[in-house]
Amino acid sequence: MSAYVIFIRENTTDAAELQQYAEKAPAARTGHDITRVAFYGQLDVLEGPSAEGVAILRFQDMAAARAWYESPAYQEAREHRLKGAQYRMLLVEGSDAVSV
Repeated sequence: MSAYVIFIRENTTDAAELQQYAEKAPAARTGHDITRVAFYGQLDVLEGPSAEGVAILRFQDMAAARAWYESPAYQEAREHRLKGAQYRMLLVEGSDAVSV
């Protein structure tokens, strides 16, 4: 069953660190089947706290998403994300069933 990683950037604290993250994070996609579903496009908050940006990545399954997240390349990039902004990051299993 597909899985989704959802990034919610709440507040940028260091733009230079976030730029470092943006430069390093693409290398972590190598060898992983990732689809960008949404990537920091226009955002309207309908309910709840505001957010600066949202990204949603689709993976084949939960194990594939964790393998990407735990990869040395992503962990190296992640250090800069954590220094550069306050984020919430979620991993959620998708619903691949077709509605009738």
